[in-house]
Amino acid sequence: MKKPNLLFIFADQWRREAVGFMKKEPVITPNLDTFSNEAAIFEKAYSSCPLCSPNRATILTGKNPISHGVITNCKPGLENIFLKESEVTIGDILKANGYKTGYIGKWHLDEPEKKDDTLPLSGAKNWDAFTPPGSKRHGFDFWYSYGADDNHLSPHYWMDSPKMIKIDKWSVEHETDIALDFINRSKNDTFALFLSWNPPHTPLDLIPQKYVDMYKDVKIEKKENVVLEDIVDHPQTITPFSLDEDTYLKSVKKYYAAITAIDEYFGKIIDYLKTNNLFDNTIIIVTSDHGEMLCSHGLWSKHVWFEEAISIPFMLSHGDRYKGKKITTPLSGVDIAPTILSLLDLNIPKEMEGVNLSPTLKGKKVDNIAISACYTGNSKVLNTLKEMGLDTLSYGWRAAIDEKYTYVYFNNYSGTDTPKEFLYNNIEDEYQLNSIHLTDKTKYLKEYLMAWGKKYNDPFVKISV
Repeated sequence: MKKPNLLFIFADQWRREAVGFMKKEPVITPNLDTFSNEAAIFEKAYSSCPLCSPNRATILTGKNPISHGVITNCKPGLENIFLKESEVTIGDILKANGYKTGYIGKWHLDEPEKKDDTLPLSGAKNWDAFTPPGSKRHGFDFWYSYGADDNHLSPHYWMDSPKMIKIDKWSVEHETDIALDFINRSKNDTFALFLSWNPPHTPLDLIPQKYVDMYKDVKIEKKENVVLEDIVDHPQTITPFSLDEDTYLKSVKKYYAAITAIDEYFGKIIDYLKTNNLFDNTIIIVTSDHGEMLCSHGLWSKHVWFEEAISIPFMLSHGDRYKGKKITTPLSGVDIAPTILSLLDLNIPKEMEGVNLSPTLKGKKVDNIAISACYTGNSKVLNTLKEMGLDTLSYGWRAAIDEKYTYVYFNNYSGTDTPKEFLYNNIEDEYQLNSIHLTDKTKYLKEYLMAWGKKYNDPFVKISV
C-alpha cells in the first residue's frame, strides 16, 4: 500500500479561538468549519515559544528552543541565531525516506543576509534572507520561499538562485497556486509539502478588501480582558500606545478578515485533494506558530504566556480515520514532529524531545504537560545583561500547561527584580484575569517545569523562586 502523503499548513500569528467552529469569536470560516468535522481537533494545542523562528525550528526538529538554539527571531543584530545545518529535521527524515518534499512560503530560520553596507545579491532587506540550495534547506527539494517579509499584497520569493521573484498578488492566493501545482506534479509520487502562510500576521491593512467588507455588519464584542489604554507589545516595552474602541474593533475585523481569506484558499486545496482522489491518503495538518493578543491584557502581538498568544489551532485528518475526535491532551510545538513521524510509520530520532501523541488519535491516554518558553530576544537587553555578567538564557518566562492550569515562572529582564510566579485556572477563569496561589494540589506544575529545566539545561532553574 502506498505510504500516506503529508500536507502541513501553518499560518502565522493565528490564535486558536479565531475560527468559526470554536464558537468563541465571530470569524467566518466555512471551509475550516467543514474540515473540523472531518478531522481530529487538539483542543489544547500550544506554541513552544510565541515567536516565529523559535517555534518554527521546534516544529521541524522536535526539540525545545533551548536545545536547538533558536531562542528568538532570526534578525539583524544577533549572531548565531538560525537553524543549524547539523540539526536533523522532519524534512531531512522525509527526504531520506523517499518523500518528494516541498516548502512554500515564510521560512524565517536563516540569518539575515549581510553584504557590507549594500544589499546582498538576492536583494534581501532587514530580517529577510535567501536560503541557498543545500543543507540549510533541511531536506526540502522544491523551494519557493523567503525569510521574513510582511508585504502580503506584493510578496517575493526565491527558488534555486538568488534572483528574487516578485509577485503582484496576495501572498496566500499565490502560494496556494504554487502548492496546487506542486501537488499536481507530485500526485503519482509520495509527497510531503509544508505550506507556510504569513497572514494573519500584521500589518492588518494588507488584506484584499472583499474579505474586510464581509465583516461590515458583523458585531464584535470586546473581550473581558481587553484593555485599550497603555498598550504594549511586550511586558518590557517602554513606549506604550492607546486605541479608541472604534479603531480596536476595526483592527479585530481585519484580523478576522485575513483568516476568512485563508479559509477560502484552504478550501480550494481540500477540493483539489478530494477531486483528485488524494484526500483519503493524505495526512493533513492545519495549525499556526503562535497566536495574537489583540489588546487582551493591554498587550499587542505575542511574546507573552497568556492564552491569546500561546494557544494555536491544531486540526489533523487522514481520510475519515480520525473524524470527529476531540483531544484534550495538551500538545505543544515540540510534540508535532514525533507525532507525525509515528503516523507515517517512520522512526523517531532519539534526539527529538517531544512526546508522540499519535496514540490519542486511537483513544488512548497519553500524559503530557505542554511547555512554552520565551527567552530574552531584544538585542539591547541582551547586551545589557552580558555587560552585567549575567546568563542571558536565565531570563524571560517559562510556562507549564495541562488540561486545567497554566503555571508561569517569570524572571524580569532587568536582572534585578525578584522572579514572579503566576497560576491561572483556565476552566474557571477563561480570560486569565486572576492569578491564584500555588497549593499542594497544583505545585506539581512547578515541579514539572523545574524538572524540565534541569533535564534540558535551561539555566532559569538556578535562580528559581
